[in-house]
Amino acid sequence: MFSLKLLVSLAVAAGALAAPADQIASLKSAPTQNDRIKILDKDSDFVFNFFNTTPAKSAGGTALNANVANFPALVGNGLAMTLGFLEPCGMNTPHTHPRATEMLYVVNGTLTTGMIAENGARFVFNKINTGSAQVFLQGSIHYQQNELCDPVMFVAALNNEDPGVESIAQRYFGLPPDVVAASLGDLGVENVVWIESQIPDNFALGRQECLDRCGIKRKGQTSNQRQPRVSGNALPDHMASMTSTWQASTTKAY
Repeated sequence: MFSLKLLVSLAVAAGALAAPADQIASLKSAPTQNDRIKILDKDSDFVFNFFNTTPAKSAGGTALNANVANFPALVGNGLAMTLGFLEPCGMNTPHTHPRATEMLYVVNGTLTTGMIAENGARFVFNKINTGSAQVFLQGSIHYQQNELCDPVMFVAALNNEDPGVESIAQRYFGLPPDVVAASLGDLGVENVVWIESQIPDNFALGRQECLDRCGIKRKGQTSNQRQPRVSGNALPDHMASMTSTWQASTTKAY
């Protein structure tokens, strides 16, 4: 049995090899595939080492992504791929891929998944085991959760070289606070600002029942993916300084 922790540590240690912007621009402007192959003049240009890319790591797991930004050979080929490592009780929180359908394959263990494709569509819930895969429709809101006390690895293929990711909680609560408050039945702007300050990054610790069962405390979660504030979605002046205080007090409580 391979060690997921070892694989992730190798990726972190390797660092990133960035694709030159001018090479990507040349590939995008090349008229034919033949021309693109001439630009990719080394055989190794068609090989991608996931452990030479920057891992996206947070408390619930790690993602290693191959897309047009770091693998120029994908230009014009409509494909991207992610290796995901979910920690015990880790969750890949609800998100969408605005430009791609995803097919996710479970390498080991079991994942519970949920998907809502659009207004009026039913909620699709599955448990997918080792050797099984699920399709997540383009633009659908979906998530994956590791309900086990051991790490789980998955591989996801997406049919766009620039699939994009939109994390639902961060983006929704990044709208103007009064708009969010009104859309939630007049929840109150202060409550909206407080909730937004607590949202963890997309690979988060999941359900409390799993954490209790596996003896894991909900701590160490980063929140670096919050929506940047500009004039149009700015927090009320008297609340702008409160979010850091709320975050600090929550971290202390954990």
